[in-house]
Amino acid sequence: MSVLIERKSSDRHSIAIETTDAQHLAASKRRLTAAQRQWLAASGFEAVPGSFALLPDENGKLVRVLAGVDAGDALSALGTLARTLPEGTYHLADEGVLKDKLQAALGWALGAYEFTRYRKARRAPAKLAVAAADLATLQPLVDATTLVRDLVNTPTEDMGPKHLADAVKQLGKTHKAKVREWVGDELLDANFPTIHAVGRASHRSPRLVELTWGKNSDPKIAVVGKGVCFDTGGLDLKPADGMRWMKKDMGGAAHAIALAGLIMQAKLPVRLQLLIPAVENAVSGAAMRPGEVITTRPGITVEVDNTDAEGRLVLCDALAYASEQKPELIIDFATLTGAARIALGPDLPALFANNDEAADRVIAAGRTVNDPLWRLPLWRPYRKMLESYLADMANSGASRHAGAITAALYLERFVPETTPWLHLDTYAWNDADRPAHPRGGEALGLRAFFAFLQQRYKG
Repeated sequence: MSVLIERKSSDRHSIAIETTDAQHLAASKRRLTAAQRQWLAASGFEAVPGSFALLPDENGKLVRVLAGVDAGDALSALGTLARTLPEGTYHLADEGVLKDKLQAALGWALGAYEFTRYRKARRAPAKLAVAAADLATLQPLVDATTLVRDLVNTPTEDMGPKHLADAVKQLGKTHKAKVREWVGDELLDANFPTIHAVGRASHRSPRLVELTWGKNSDPKIAVVGKGVCFDTGGLDLKPADGMRWMKKDMGGAAHAIALAGLIMQAKLPVRLQLLIPAVENAVSGAAMRPGEVITTRPGITVEVDNTDAEGRLVLCDALAYASEQKPELIIDFATLTGAARIALGPDLPALFANNDEAADRVIAAGRTVNDPLWRLPLWRPYRKMLESYLADMANSGASRHAGAITAALYLERFVPETTPWLHLDTYAWNDADRPAHPRGGEALGLRAFFAFLQQRYKG
């Protein structure tokens, strides 16, 4: 059940939440009864961001809440209240200091999230009543974020390549889209050799899943997501601490699936192609070996310098296939490099683009919806770091410098220069609980890209 509900004009039972801060606390107090002011003083409430005070009427019934906020951060302002306020229905009072009530309500809903597949919910969250128009705008975003979080949080035993494909098929069924897939050796027959090479060592067959939707006459766009359901590193085995959270290495696929759902639900006037290469990078006698040379879909030969640089391998065949359809825009999401996290930290996804206008527009859209991105350069001189002595290029190199850039440069080889391409290297994870951002799987960049596409196609 959603924590956001429609606020009816006849509903007099929801409890008002007034947002305030230290600067406006005196004005908030003037709106209270003498008894409430005395109660507030006794509680020591000072309107510190994240704090709140419950205010009763003369009969002891809860009738109002004062919530301390940072007025400049609407998304986080109410991000803990759904889980900390008493159960019930609340609404935002007009007197509050938060101007962006839409972002505040979104933060409320995102903070209410709890992954309950393997244990019972701690408690029922409180509900926030919002205007009907706001609910219509917010609920798809909340549902899409929940989908990303659920997919990423699910352990690999229940989120292998087939499970990821099933998520695409369910999406196709919901929106009456066409879905097909290539599984196991069918990948070789259909000329997707790098996807097969990465996934062939697992007992669970690798696959490429394709969803298509929309009118043939509408502009074509392709959305691609890295679906490495678990990454051991292959024969270049990760250490234990590096492997621990690799169930989240399909986070790019989760973003791509959720974005496709938003596009279809909004009925944007596009011809959509969703591509999810889904594999498990495992270790066995069939594992891809360092030093092997793979001929990729477009015929570019790649020397496998490192089997732990597998994400770019599964993506390159998918990007090449997407390019063959001659879309006017290609977007890919991937939990691709630790280097992006070292450069920008966990909360700021790295954007790469071969088109300045598209990059500027998606960054601007991200600012509008409080989903920030940061552009890093496709610095062409670093292509030399991917040189191979016996193949057209290597998938990695000896240098530890500029890892996010060289990964993006690898992918760029598989996209035509004339096709606008946006690549997001995202973390898809929260290392700790923060307001509106519970620990675990996270959608980082999803709202920015959806807002960008809404603006671009005027849906």
